[in-house]
Amino acid sequence: MPPSAGEDSKVFVRRMLVEVLAGREDPEGFFAMCVSVLGHRETSSRFLPLIQPLSTANGALHAALTSIHTDYFSKTQDDELELALSLSLVEMDDHRLSSTSQESRPQRPADGPNKPTAVSQGSSRVPRAGVIASGKKRDSPQTGASVKANSPQTNNTPERQQNDEYETETPGASQAARVSRPVSKQDAFKESDAMMNDANLSPSEKPKRSKNRRQRRKGAGRQVVGLPRSPSAPPPVLLWFRRDLRLGDNPSLTGSLEVGAPVIPVFIWSPEEEEGPGITVAVGGACKYWLHQALSCFSASLERIGSHLVFLEANTSSLHTLKELVKETGARTVLANALYEPWLKERDDAVVSALQKDGVVCKTFHSYCLRDPYSVSTEGVGLRGIGSVSHFMTCCRQNPGSALGAPLDSPVSLPTPARWPVGVPLNTLGLARMPRRKDGTTIDWAANIRKSWDFSEEGASDRLEAFLNDGVYRYEKESGRADAPNTSCLSPYLHFGQLSPRWLLWDAKGARCRPPKFQRKLAWRDLAYWQLTMFPDLPWESLRPPYKALRWSSDGGHLKAWQRGRTGYPLVDAAMRQLWLTGWMNNYMRHVVASFLIAYLYLPWQEGYRWFQDTLVDADVAIDAMMWQNGGMCGLDHWNFVMHPVDAAMTCDPYGSYVRKWCPELADLPDDLIHKPWKCPPSMLRRAGVVFGQTYAERIVTDLEERRSRSLQDVALVRREFGQYVDKHSGCDLVPLPPRLVSQALGSAHRDAGLVAEGKQFLLPVITRMEFKHQQEDPDADAASNPYNAVLKGYVSRKRDETVAFLNERDFTASVMHEGVQRRERLESNYRRMEGLPQPPAPRGRARRTPTAKDKFSVAPSGAVSSVR
Repeated sequence: MPPSAGEDSKVFVRRMLVEVLAGREDPEGFFAMCVSVLGHRETSSRFLPLIQPLSTANGALHAALTSIHTDYFSKTQDDELELALSLSLVEMDDHRLSSTSQESRPQRPADGPNKPTAVSQGSSRVPRAGVIASGKKRDSPQTGASVKANSPQTNNTPERQQNDEYETETPGASQAARVSRPVSKQDAFKESDAMMNDANLSPSEKPKRSKNRRQRRKGAGRQVVGLPRSPSAPPPVLLWFRRDLRLGDNPSLTGSLEVGAPVIPVFIWSPEEEEGPGITVAVGGACKYWLHQALSCFSASLERIGSHLVFLEANTSSLHTLKELVKETGARTVLANALYEPWLKERDDAVVSALQKDGVVCKTFHSYCLRDPYSVSTEGVGLRGIGSVSHFMTCCRQNPGSALGAPLDSPVSLPTPARWPVGVPLNTLGLARMPRRKDGTTIDWAANIRKSWDFSEEGASDRLEAFLNDGVYRYEKESGRADAPNTSCLSPYLHFGQLSPRWLLWDAKGARCRPPKFQRKLAWRDLAYWQLTMFPDLPWESLRPPYKALRWSSDGGHLKAWQRGRTGYPLVDAAMRQLWLTGWMNNYMRHVVASFLIAYLYLPWQEGYRWFQDTLVDADVAIDAMMWQNGGMCGLDHWNFVMHPVDAAMTCDPYGSYVRKWCPELADLPDDLIHKPWKCPPSMLRRAGVVFGQTYAERIVTDLEERRSRSLQDVALVRREFGQYVDKHSGCDLVPLPPRLVSQALGSAHRDAGLVAEGKQFLLPVITRMEFKHQQEDPDADAASNPYNAVLKGYVSRKRDETVAFLNERDFTASVMHEGVQRRERLESNYRRMEGLPQPPAPRGRARRTPTAKDKFSVAPSGAVSSVR
């Protein structure tokens, strides 16, 4: 492995020599590592003095290493000139023969003058990028020393040796691209067939084709020894890694290999730039710890293909650090994958502009989302229903961008520079720094996170494969279950780019079970980033102006009890404890704890967002901000449900298994009372060892229905107070539109009219919860009397609980059915009035759920755009 930052090369060579003496490394592999670390010139002059102590301690090993050194440096300039002249003559002969054959017969497309041949490929002057080590020793003085580096993971099958032979013995740019460049599935198969035709192999000797993604990743794990470039090699490429810590399907990595120059992978840590202008908590404690582990795993992956990751800490800015790297390495190209947070995109645009002014090619690639959020347009779709995933998917279908394409395979080697820049150790970045007690001991709060996750790219592949083989079959109807592994747990790998969304979608579509609900989650992810690009203050500023005036509570005790899982409500406590210990909980449980914080504790959604950002290993600014805004009643999409902290357990934990795992003090309570232990008789509590206030927390709030009613009343009051933000026709909230959406809504005819620049505020009716519309008519009414009460008693995914079915029919389904009946009656009445027909007689003797007064708020939100100054 390459020396760590700050380690002297001489010390590293001596340390590797100990590995050779212990039998863990062979002489050829040791010499290859010396060439990679010291460089061609230093190895020639310093290698023999470094191994001189072996002459007395181990004469046989000293003789073997001396022989390898002598063979490697025995070629002369005359040999190189003779080789170049011979290859040129052979190439001229082939060209003369091809010209003669073209004159004697009609030319076919496959026999054109540009058809590559084995000789023309071999005569390229671009140095070889790397050597793939196999178990077969080959001496090729004309192309450099081909050495072997045995590894316990190396599989020396005949097919493997045949593949390695074709990948190493032909130098030149074409072969370097063939070895190093990741290719798609079709290209891989075509190139494999072309190589076999050139070598006249029999069908039985063809290399095996990978059947799935996992096999391809295993193939990428071969031990590779990267050899340094010649002094005349082109300037290196700086490959700037951020949240794309993977080898597979990495467009910037592919782009760096296509340049045909040495590649220097770098990671620059700049927490101030990550945070942005507001309170985003972009990189919380759990996220930092995952990033530390992921960087360590990714660096090891790069080392397996002959390279390593250079860690740097930005002193002033990433731009300043990159300029220093360009000056130190002589690089003329900087490549990276794009990030879409507005403040990070602004930073990247400034970096690209500044480097291009200095004559450095700087380019970013799209890969973090399925669709570039800055390319999504509402043209041809309109703004009605904006904020919902259905509207977003319609926009993507109506205005398709570039084709998604097939995922790229992992490279098998990286060309290395002759001289590496000086970096810092990973621990210097302070990503996994643990707090200390007064006595000096360390508080290892991440111990359970380490036990719960595999932080590597291979760990992401394993989780995806396990999910597609098992959990995906239950995801469509049972993804809300907290007591069963029915979800993929892939969100942290997606966030840090250890798994690309394109790979995930590709494999999900290729699975035998293709649940639309799972694929739809990727659209939700892209929707979140689209909203963040339009509303950069999404993480801290409510989108609906009236809701900024809500009377939020400032009870710090309630907030701390919620954070630590001590609310007295077992389902909420279990979820918050799981979050604290493992850094994760499934989506249904996130809804449960968010509803409890907002609807029952009156705490502002920003508090929940900040806690999630600090404790989730998959904390994503765009996704968390959108979800908490919607749950906090002020996002673009009003969710028509509120999770009850007790009754929701009938869906996600009907038998109490989840609560027993994370709240073991309640494990001995029966299934029907474990979610409401306050209803247990004292004798049952004594037998279970439950003492409220000691072994388990007292409930911090007891009057759930009263507090829910007060929450609705507060919403009705602020909507009345800010009536200019409520549509008088439909009762929907009005949201100020950003200029980008205004331009799309007005169309091309008005884009240059200057309306946006005049300072006009354009308001759009957006999706609004039905119970809010009804509550505004009688703000003092309680929640129970509202026919559109949004509190869910639990979803029914199958006929497993008649109680759940009854409660849903009474409190949710019936209200929706009643809304549909009223809409049909209103349409029929309007039709009779327009046609001059008499109105039908009022029904008699039929029970009605609500008073006979007309419900004027059942009108669908209008797509019209209004404006106020």
